[in-house]
Amino acid sequence: MIMPAGRQLLLPADPRFIGLSLVLALLLHMLLGLWGQDWVPDVLAIAMVFWTVHQPRKVGLVLAFVMGLMVDVHESALLGQNALSYVVLCGLATATQRRMLWFPLGEQALQILPLFIAASVVEWLIRLLVHDAWPSWSMLLAPALQAVLWPLIGAMLLAPQRRAFERDDIRPL
Repeated sequence: MIMPAGRQLLLPADPRFIGLSLVLALLLHMLLGLWGQDWVPDVLAIAMVFWTVHQPRKVGLVLAFVMGLMVDVHESALLGQNALSYVVLCGLATATQRRMLWFPLGEQALQILPLFIAASVVEWLIRLLVHDAWPSWSMLLAPALQAVLWPLIGAMLLAPQRRAFERDDIRPL
């Protein structure tokens, strides 16, 4: 793939950093889940989609399913509800991965919003099928907040991969 003009060359992503960021996102998701509000953004979903788009060989559907099962167990939800939602989300992210990488993070947020809405709709349908409860309309606010947080979290996750701006004898690129 030819790199768009003006984009900075990134270092390879460290698998330990990817794992650490996903564990921290899971812990933050668990902390935010203590509020019990439907409108709280799913930070783990943002991190999963980000790494699925930027490192598809290291983060994929299996990891999304496992993380979803962990969230299901933590929330005492129907086993597989969040797992299915994360798999659908990461599957859609994989399908749009090549196109999204051409845009900066701010413009990616507009393209990622329908994916977050689709994941939210999957959760709605599962709740309706099992007669758990009628989903609240505040659940539609969470995908919008996730899309707003996308550039911020994306910049934080890309920070360790950025190269230094000044060239010297030690760093030839």
